Amino acid sequence: MVSGFHLPPTGFGPGSQPADDELGYMQMPSGMRTYAAHLPEIDNTDAAEPALALLERVAAACERAAATGEGESFQLGDLPPEARDLLTEALGQGEVSVRIQGVPAVAVQESVFAGVWRVMGAGVDRVEVGAVPARARIAFAPQRAALGLDAPKGLDVFNAPALLVELLDRSAAWRKGKDPHVVNLTLLPHTEGDLAWLDAALGEGAVTVLSRGYGNCRITATATANVWRVQYFNSMDTLILDTFEVTDMPEVVLAAPEDLADSAGRIREVLEAIR
Repeated sequence: MVSGFHLPPTGFGPGSQPADDELGYMQMPSGMRTYAAHLPEIDNTDAAEPALALLERVAAACERAAATGEGESFQLGDLPPEARDLLTEALGQGEVSVRIQGVPAVAVQESVFAGVWRVMGAGVDRVEVGAVPARARIAFAPQRAALGLDAPKGLDVFNAPALLVELLDRSAAWRKGKDPHVVNLTLLPHTEGDLAWLDAALGEGAVTVLSRGYGNCRITATATANVWRVQYFNSMDTLILDTFEVTDMPEVVLAAPEDLADSAGRIREVLEAIR
């Protein structure tokens, strides 16, 4: 009769391995930023009223944007300084920052309310509501021209030309509504020369985005239509995922309709608590 019970092989199980041979795991991202309502202190209700009225309009714009996808803009140039300070404090700073080159160059900071953006630059101060700041749509305006296949090749360029052909083909074929096409450099063999050549071949666009959540995500537009470099770093600032993405705007940048609807409710909660 054969027994159904077998002793486990020796050398396995807890305590069977030397203590100094512990596995070393990559540090995983941590420290995710989460929403926390902040209620600014108001000493002068009359002076604060323009800011509160604007926040009401922003909340309504969030609802419309969630329903229609259409963004709206609110100029702050005529807002009194005290009301502007209150608005700045109430909006706070969210996870996404955007730098847009051009004339004028502007810096964009998402507020703690997803889809509500503060846009500032020389002669520019406004709040925008929408999935993404409107001017970010000029992302592929060349700041450094794309050289394409004519980019000079060094001796250490091996796999980059084939990757470029794929990206150019997908760029030309991309249409609004199509799923993004992703080239994962992390999984592909390449040299530093390959990366430098691709950088020259694709050029530099006008938009750079930093999204902070679990670690950081850096998104850079190239000067080639619909081609983005998307890089993820963990909390130790180690590059853990390096990709090219062919799309009009990477999804990690966009505020979803659900986010905008949620922001409308949160803004109204803040207004109710203040008043």
